[in-house]
Amino acid sequence: MYLGRWPNVPLIREIAQICGATDAQKYRSDLTDENPRACVLCGRCVRACDEFIMERILDFAGRGTMRHLTMPFGEVDPHCIGCTSCAYVCPTGAIRIVDDLNHPADPRMIRDYGMRINAEMATLDKNQCRMREVGTANIVDVMDAYDLLPVHNYKFGSHPDAKKIGSAELKARFFTQNHPDGCWKGCSMACAKAVDGFELRTGPYKGQKVVVDGPEYETAAAGANMGCFDPDFVVEWNFYCDTYGIDTISFGTCMAFVMECFENGIITTEHTGGKVLHFGAKDAVLECIHEMAAGEGFGVDVGQGIRWLKEKWIREYGADPQFLRDIGMEVKGLEYSEYMCKESLAQQAGYTMAVKGPQHDEAWLIFMDMVNNQIPTFEDKAYALYYYPLWRTWFGLHGLCKLIWNDIVPMSNKTLPPQQAAKVPEHVEDFFKFYEGMTGKPLDEEGMLAQSARVHNLQRVMARMFGNGTRTDDMPPFRAVGPVTAEEYESRAERYDRQLKELAGFDPEGKSTAEKMAALRAYRMEQYNRVVDAAYDRRGWTRNGVPKIERLRELGIDLPRIVEIVRNDQE
Repeated sequence: MYLGRWPNVPLIREIAQICGATDAQKYRSDLTDENPRACVLCGRCVRACDEFIMERILDFAGRGTMRHLTMPFGEVDPHCIGCTSCAYVCPTGAIRIVDDLNHPADPRMIRDYGMRINAEMATLDKNQCRMREVGTANIVDVMDAYDLLPVHNYKFGSHPDAKKIGSAELKARFFTQNHPDGCWKGCSMACAKAVDGFELRTGPYKGQKVVVDGPEYETAAAGANMGCFDPDFVVEWNFYCDTYGIDTISFGTCMAFVMECFENGIITTEHTGGKVLHFGAKDAVLECIHEMAAGEGFGVDVGQGIRWLKEKWIREYGADPQFLRDIGMEVKGLEYSEYMCKESLAQQAGYTMAVKGPQHDEAWLIFMDMVNNQIPTFEDKAYALYYYPLWRTWFGLHGLCKLIWNDIVPMSNKTLPPQQAAKVPEHVEDFFKFYEGMTGKPLDEEGMLAQSARVHNLQRVMARMFGNGTRTDDMPPFRAVGPVTAEEYESRAERYDRQLKELAGFDPEGKSTAEKMAALRAYRMEQYNRVVDAAYDRRGWTRNGVPKIERLRELGIDLPRIVEIVRNDQE
């Protein structure tokens, strides 16, 4: 009967031959379709749309002989994101796509490797990171479990109330959108989540119901950093940061710094316009956001960032410079992303050595170092600090997303744990094949590193041109490395005492907390400087963190103007 209806479709002819059905004429009728690319109603495209992209853009309509494939109301559905999954799985070629608008060298190669990622997301994500289900909010749970969630300006790494802003709570109470989010046209990850119909209780839109894009991990974790474990607060401040054009990471980290300074008497209500800014002061935080947007009050000062606040409070209020520099979580003027890196030497250096500062894209080393224990030696850390910034730079330059690389584990590597952030070979190959499919030029790891190293070293030279880009600029606030206050040390005393004895060769028995903190500080800064030295050597930079001329020559970027910028910094 299939043969009678679609006699010229190669797939049907092949199946008929296997089954021994050879009389195509016997069942011919008015339904017979001579088209060799005819739709045979197999339903694979419907499944692909549902499972890969979590949409029902394609489906069947009609019954019996009238059954046919269609989009809603028989019209082109604007929700179609053009992922081409339906065309890829179509066994007859009935669904065809136009994929040469920007003239890729090998569109089939791009489709093959893209569909491999689609299949991994569809089959593995629900048992791994659950990006489709809860988005990056899943990381709140992982970070809290591993004592890496920033709490109270990075003093602590976990909190009993963290579950209130964790993925289960956010999913149960808020998340209503669970479909491709549009940050990347055609992406099947659907990692962004949104809240519909959220009623605001403050600000110029008070009482209105709005759609809130998020919250993502960074926003929820910034709430923990400020001690605000209220999911309604997290959603509201997420909305107003987006509406006002304020970065949630920088604002959350800056406000956590302000709160600690308030609790230590460095600033008072006299300076804050009457706002009591203890950790957890969610209403005061929202006041600051609204002031910042309006250009009035204490919010204007907060909007200048941590580096500016430190300098002002030291200069005008007589604040202790060492204490403010120790707890002010910024490097190169950029506030730290929301991962507590005290116990990860690789992450400390990864954040601080980043050319533009400790931004979120540098944060995957925390998984490698602390969750998976994959870079235990200095050599491993030095290589990671060489490879990963270049790898991140490369896929950023080519407009590719890191999440499909490190937030799913490939089907051929099912023994690896979830939240794997290692150099997954299959996913590195995927990216290289995307490049080759687009350009027609094969690429391997060596070629990728060379491409990125040119850009990375040029960025460092440009930083040097502006008076930065040296070892001094790669030094962290000590809280990124270890405990600054007795409260911090004593909250993890057993851990720190053991490290002093086993790693630093210092017997903590009978010593005061101040003595132990001093010993730990000396040990950890020595370790930090060692890993920086190793990373500089691996990158081909001087001990002051400036690219060597011979390294620029190797990369083919030793132009006279560039060489002139770094000439005086050579060893």
